[in-house]
Amino acid sequence: MVRNIAALMPDLEAEDFYLLSGVEQGMRFSEWVRRGKLPEYADLTREEVDYRLDRCLDRELIERKTIQYEGYQLTFEGYDALALRAFSERDTIRGVGAPLGVGKEGDVYEVESFTPLALKYHREGYTNFREVMKERDYTADRQHVSWLYTARKAAEREYQALEDLYPDVSVPRPVDQNRHAIVMDKFEGVELARAKLDNEQVVGVLDLVIREIAAAYEGGWVHGDMSEHNVAIAESGLTVFDWPQAVPTDHENAREYLERDLRNVTRYFARKYPQKTPDSVDISRLADDVEASAVESVRAYADS
Repeated sequence: MVRNIAALMPDLEAEDFYLLSGVEQGMRFSEWVRRGKLPEYADLTREEVDYRLDRCLDRELIERKTIQYEGYQLTFEGYDALALRAFSERDTIRGVGAPLGVGKEGDVYEVESFTPLALKYHREGYTNFREVMKERDYTADRQHVSWLYTARKAAEREYQALEDLYPDVSVPRPVDQNRHAIVMDKFEGVELARAKLDNEQVVGVLDLVIREIAAAYEGGWVHGDMSEHNVAIAESGLTVFDWPQAVPTDHENAREYLERDLRNVTRYFARKYPQKTPDSVDISRLADDVEASAVESVRAYADS
């Protein structure tokens, strides 16, 4: 688990961020940045680089390796610090509060601001690099791909999808994005996987989820990883979240991902609420109607 480094921020000096930015720049070209390159990348003297390296190493914002040559790379804590500084300079946030959720591909924290907001750090590629390389289209044409790059691209992809879809689709309102981090509205509700629906609610909620999938398609996006774990249910409605793997509807595999999203959702409801959900749904016909903006109740797609 990556530490919440918000408490470290007041102790960091401007030159510390120069050093962190220099390491970040060097990581565009290689996994480990040679020490000799850092004065150029960070715009600091060699003596200043030595001092800042020690400070950042002590705070675990960077790490060092000495096999073959002395090299440095950012830790996620160091990358978090750079993003937090950018948000602070833009007056997007005033501070970081309690964690709202921690997962293998992202950490979410409550944000101190004028309105209830959430800060999401993307962690893609840090612990599951090969899986992300295989699944995400934005890594396909890169010869040198680091976890830093995949996490930033995931944040950019999610933020773009949210900007395009909000408010026509029930997604969190996007507020700001920097590097691998997104600030968005804090939304209410409980994860669908943990919700306990009354019998009379089951088909209605399933229909709502499918209509949000259809609305997103009309807005130009396919979620790509739809499941019971990225839908929140509240009295006011539902919210579909986690969009870093989304693909535009003109993507060559958009139809495949659309059918997979629909299948994942309908199978979940059939498994958890078998008495109230159609046994089998014609996914191909449902996907046709999603593409044509002509979705009916899920019962209309049940195989006879």
